[in-house]
Amino acid sequence: MLTSFFRLHARHLLAAAMLLLPWLAVQSNSLPANNDLETWLPMESEVRSAYRGFTKQFGGEELILVGLVNRSPDDPLVESVAARLERLPGIRKCLTPKRLSRVMSDLGVPAEEVEGRLRGLTNGKDGRLTGVIALLSEAGTADRAGTVAQVRAELNYCQVGDDQMLLSGPPVIVAELDRLGGTQANRRFFLSIFLISGVLLYLLLRDARLAAGIVAVTFWTVLATNTVVKLLGGEMNFILSALPVMVLVFTLSTAVHFLHYYRHCQQHRDPVGEALRKAIRPCFWAMLTTVIGLMSLMISDIAPVRQFGWAASIGAVVSLLAALLFTPALVQLWPQALRRESRVPQWAARLGHGILHYRRRIAFLTFGLVVVTAVGLPSLHSKINPVEFLPTGSSIVADLIRVEEELTPAESIEAVVDFGIRDLPFLEKLNMVREIEREMGRQAGVRHTVSLASFFPTVMPDSALETMRILGRASAQAGQNDFVSAGERFWRISARVSGTPDEKYQIYRNLQQLSQRYPVSFTGLAPLLVHAQRIIFNGFWESFATAFLIITGVMMISLRSVKLALVAMVPNVTPISIVFGLLGWWGMPVDIGMMMTASIALGIAVDGTFHFVMAYRQGLRQHRHAVRATRRALFLTGAPIFQAALIAGIGMLALACSQFTPTVRFGVLMATLLLVAVLGDLVLLPTLLALAPCRRRGRPAPESSRCAAARSLVEQSLPEATAA
Repeated sequence: MLTSFFRLHARHLLAAAMLLLPWLAVQSNSLPANNDLETWLPMESEVRSAYRGFTKQFGGEELILVGLVNRSPDDPLVESVAARLERLPGIRKCLTPKRLSRVMSDLGVPAEEVEGRLRGLTNGKDGRLTGVIALLSEAGTADRAGTVAQVRAELNYCQVGDDQMLLSGPPVIVAELDRLGGTQANRRFFLSIFLISGVLLYLLLRDARLAAGIVAVTFWTVLATNTVVKLLGGEMNFILSALPVMVLVFTLSTAVHFLHYYRHCQQHRDPVGEALRKAIRPCFWAMLTTVIGLMSLMISDIAPVRQFGWAASIGAVVSLLAALLFTPALVQLWPQALRRESRVPQWAARLGHGILHYRRRIAFLTFGLVVVTAVGLPSLHSKINPVEFLPTGSSIVADLIRVEEELTPAESIEAVVDFGIRDLPFLEKLNMVREIEREMGRQAGVRHTVSLASFFPTVMPDSALETMRILGRASAQAGQNDFVSAGERFWRISARVSGTPDEKYQIYRNLQQLSQRYPVSFTGLAPLLVHAQRIIFNGFWESFATAFLIITGVMMISLRSVKLALVAMVPNVTPISIVFGLLGWWGMPVDIGMMMTASIALGIAVDGTFHFVMAYRQGLRQHRHAVRATRRALFLTGAPIFQAALIAGIGMLALACSQFTPTVRFGVLMATLLLVAVLGDLVLLPTLLALAPCRRRGRPAPESSRCAAARSLVEQSLPEATAA
């Protein structure tokens, strides 16, 4: 018997888990973080191919814009900082006001025009901020966080304090995301979640030892999952930071269901074995549907979304195995910890009677709510803005805003002018680039444009000799600039843009119209991020549809009934339709974290459905009456379904304490979906099953409302009514 096995080996199993704990902790703590912006871009697309071609020609566009507060462009510290930064392996070149003005002056640009071109670019509008543009090398792009840390160290070496410097640019955002999304920053946050879960378990179990033991098992499962993810080459990011909470939810849910079955099997000669036999089937099918919901994310073209899908799937499997292995062992250590429930609480009996009595009204009202809220679904729209990933009061965000206001935005749309193999004069190319640059500058939202033409006079000298002198100096510097390549075939125009991601994408679309008149193409991180936003949003619907179809098929196979499976799926889809419909009504954008919740919530919500429907089928075989079978299932499974959903919802709601806005929204939306889903399992599902026609064969006479109420009050006092 399994009871004897766990009685003999419970301590050995738990001791083996404890011995593994230090190694799991070390491996989990060393899980690398990677929030690089490229990881959020589609792997294969025309937009990305264009960006790759641009980086191949010009070496990329990434830069760190250093703002020196209360420093004038002529301050010697500005050049000292630039010289120190250029010694770093991650920085290939620094541009300062003095260096840029020297190049322009050498090429004949008047002094007053130089000042005008640099104002709002590297020179602050009010003279209180001077910018140093640090262009990243290949080494800097490979290690953005390390390069940002080195830049800060060099600034501190130059006696520039935190209150005297501003840092802006994509590498700065990536470095901050790595810091906030790493295991070190989230350790205290996750420990508080485990503490909250322990308190909830104690309130449910009324035994501190068993509650602490289950929390310890959950902690072990989280470390084991992180270790497996690391060994498989996974990387931590701000989305995957929700993984520990999901593993906690999976483990606690399975443990709660097992304890409920064990509580009612204590009089059995093999209570552990009987409880496992009752728990294994619904828990397995629930785990399988959860994995299907998560693996449906694998169809996404975005690497972190795919990684979250397979990593969380591993967490679901590890959670099932750990919960069904270690929870019975804990029960054998403290066999008196669980007291057998002898009756259904009177309030629960009345509530169950009310649900069944008003089943037609409940079904009608729910259907009406679904219809009304579903009108908002077409209004759903996506939004991805890396700056919004950071905490609202972050100093990084404040730096980005001030640099963009007083100097220039860090994001750009890049234009590449291709003159082909035609042997055109340099001045003709220069004039065409200047004309394209002028057209780009007319677009609303384009703050600055910079090209090789920006370093030449607006009007070339009338003297041919002077013109030749300027061109000679330009030719001498040709190998040092970042605006021409391939022997002057490709010319680059960098347009610094401001606004929301959608506004930047509209600028990109408007600029593309120039390609009809000029040999120019456009790329850059700004359009890439918006393209990723659209890809993720489309993947949201595709993954949900995939998860729904596969989970429905699994329900049909496991229940061996097409009709029952379709009925059982209604309460799981209804909460998603209502919640996302309301988001559409309110006009709330769906970000990267919220986009994954529908498929995940669908997979998790089916957990309670399996327990309820299997109890319903058993009752239907015994009573041959839909209402009685539904009542029995409600009283038998209602408590653990509600308890598991409560723990899961509060566990997900704990993500609201995170420093990442997408993680906060992910947690709040998941908690909302799961708590609404429990209403679907315990209110809508019973009404639909009770409305099903009774079996003709051996069917007893229908019950009146008073008889049904009397039966419910009688059944609550009989242990066998709920334990059967």
